[in-house]
Amino acid sequence: MTGPRPPRRAGAALALVAASLVLPGAGHGARGDDGPVRLAYRFRAGEEVVMQVAHRAHSDTTINGVTQSTETATESKKRWRVVEVTPDGKATIEHSVDDVTMSSRTSDQGEVRWSSGGEAPPPPGYEGVPGSLGRPLSRVVIDGAGRVLSRTQLFPSPESATGDLMVVPLPDDPVEPGAEWTVPQELVVEVPGGPRRAVRTRLRYRLAGVRDDLATISVDTTVLTPVDDPRLEARLIERIWDGTIEFDVATGRVVSRSTGIDRRVVGFSGEQSSVRYRSSLEERLVAGADDRD
Repeated sequence: MTGPRPPRRAGAALALVAASLVLPGAGHGARGDDGPVRLAYRFRAGEEVVMQVAHRAHSDTTINGVTQSTETATESKKRWRVVEVTPDGKATIEHSVDDVTMSSRTSDQGEVRWSSGGEAPPPPGYEGVPGSLGRPLSRVVIDGAGRVLSRTQLFPSPESATGDLMVVPLPDDPVEPGAEWTVPQELVVEVPGGPRRAVRTRLRYRLAGVRDDLATISVDTTVLTPVDDPRLEARLIERIWDGTIEFDVATGRVVSRSTGIDRRVVGFSGEQSSVRYRSSLEERLVAGADDRD
């Protein structure tokens, strides 16, 4: 079969370990249940924030009457360590992964499962994962609004296919429920038998509401570049996602993120071909939610 690639076990494993993060920060914001609210990070040198992450994906690809199904699941614990903070609020933060459990199942090859907490060696496709655990994978410099000022890759890993951002960007000024802000992106997509294509997208964030200092932010992805090639659509399918973020206004940190994809493309490899891709990503704060003075 041609068309959407099956799970790239080595690449996908490292990509899921290294990416799909929302950066929890720390900061102060005015209570805004009935008016404008300030959404901002304030980082503190030496603090560590840990997120529990669960990713699930299921794809069904049909070509020439034959359907192949693939399921993957990854659970990991990811850590952010604040190395330093400058007087103007710029923070240098290192990202690492403490542990991971991975599994994949295909309709023609059965299931493969591995956990870093067990004694068994990693199966084929996961050999590079143990070496990436417990060590800094990347270092970013971020300002109080969540803008990434610089990024250094400390351990080689493939680009994530989930369309994630390293941090949740926040507006510079106080906003009321209903306010929106956008972030442009450019995705580079490889088309089988063709050149690479640059596709412009836009992430749109909206403050849905604030209650008891917990801000709910919705996010959706819009493709701005005209796409009329099903082969290109099939390669984009994993990168167009929507979701919801919860941000603690009082402590200035993201406490959860939930994103999902459910899309189908027809005709990417002949008139009778189709692919449906479904995925979910759930992140929850599990450590570092200490009270602020």
